[in-house]
Amino acid sequence: MSMDDGTAADKPQRGKRPKQGEPVIDRALSLLAVFSDRRRALTLSDMARLAGIPAPTALRLIARLVAWGALERMEDGRYVVGVRLWEVASLSPRGHGVREIALPYLEDLYAVTRHHVLLAVRDGNEAVLIERLSSKEATEVAYRVGGRAPLRSTAVGLVLLSGADTAFQESVINQPPDVEAGVDSMPEGQLRRTLSDVRRTGVAMIRRSAPSRTVSVASPIYGAEGTVVAALSIVVPDGATPPNVLAPAVQAAARAVSRNLGYNAGPSESVRMR
Repeated sequence: MSMDDGTAADKPQRGKRPKQGEPVIDRALSLLAVFSDRRRALTLSDMARLAGIPAPTALRLIARLVAWGALERMEDGRYVVGVRLWEVASLSPRGHGVREIALPYLEDLYAVTRHHVLLAVRDGNEAVLIERLSSKEATEVAYRVGGRAPLRSTAVGLVLLSGADTAFQESVINQPPDVEAGVDSMPEGQLRRTLSDVRRTGVAMIRRSAPSRTVSVASPIYGAEGTVVAALSIVVPDGATPPNVLAPAVQAAARAVSRNLGYNAGPSESVRMR
């Protein structure tokens, strides 16, 4: 190949360079962000394409991410998220602190239901699942630990949304309804009524028909300042147990976690939650 051919081959790569001044950290994070539930193992070319980064630049950044432990290289040459990222993420006070205190109560609730017990916190416009206890015989559910769930069409999401500030609630309410398989979309008027009911009763309930027929019942966990910091939920096969039977157990566990986080409900709040 002549020097002219080599120069021509280089030109497309130079044309794909990130904008001048884009921080290296942003490019590295964009490579990590291409992973998802459906993309857990990717080749270098896949990562570069999805992140919009030239392959030579991606290769250099990926090598540094592998050396640090954020990525791991499999025998077939593909890359997966490294364990060290989970190690760092587990130190998040909003996740680890609540999870550490809540775990014994989640285990008690799991011992009673023997299906799924979930713990979630809000991150922006979504709920993030920070713990899930599930039996081997439990019915299939849509979300995994570390996965993100919509606020409008999940029980934990409705609890977290109902406890958010008014301005944020309005911004979500004014968005188009979620379109999610297995869950009926909730238009604005119905969503407002539902959020009002969740605040009044301390319980949210969602039925799903996919990936399996389930019912989820969730209650809020309060921090020391009285704000909703997490949502606790149980998920069981639809029809196995009426939601009104499940609700008291979920509320009791959520109240116990709240007290251990320093929340001190007044008499009226205690009555309302019951």
